[in-house]
Amino acid sequence: MASKPKLTYLNMRGFAEPIRYLLAYANIEYEDRRINPVDFPQEKLSLPYGQVPVLEINGKMINQSNAITRFVASLCGLTGSDDFEAFQIHAMADTIMDLRNFFGDSFWRPIEQDEEHVQARKEEHLRNDIIPFYLSRFEKTVKENNGYFVNGKLSYADVMFAALELHFSNCLEEDITSSYPVLKELVEKVNTIPRIKEWIDNRPITEF
Repeated sequence: MASKPKLTYLNMRGFAEPIRYLLAYANIEYEDRRINPVDFPQEKLSLPYGQVPVLEINGKMINQSNAITRFVASLCGLTGSDDFEAFQIHAMADTIMDLRNFFGDSFWRPIEQDEEHVQARKEEHLRNDIIPFYLSRFEKTVKENNGYFVNGKLSYADVMFAALELHFSNCLEEDITSSYPVLKELVEKVNTIPRIKEWIDNRPITEF
């Protein structure tokens, strides 16, 4: 890259953490720009679509977390060895994003006081239905693919899940992989990759 990339997101792990994991894995030096959430209403006026994350490269600001994740994954060879393998990896990553979006709907959408009962029902549905539905299938997929989501080797889908797992667990205040040993092992494998581990050990400490 001609210039050092700049990743802009809120001051939290959140939905940008898979991108940070991949940048660490690829050993790409970048500026990790973090916005205080209270400043975001003003800050978003300078962003292309008023959204984060945004990755700025060579003066061009690109938004959309999926697009950024796939771009960085392509730089470090984690998007598959052929078109069909890439297709499988993208499909798996999109399914992980579906789960992420359920968390976003349950925990991050602003609600009015008289809608608290709706929020409580969403969280209950997430715990009792959504999490078991997805994680049981993820567990089966990883087990059938020798410890990874696709074809028995590391892809950005594995990195994405590992990066988001702590976020999911913090939201629910419990280890979501406690009943899924194969997924738990996958997260541990990703988190102990040397460059990713170095990022984890030194990243800013935030609640989410």
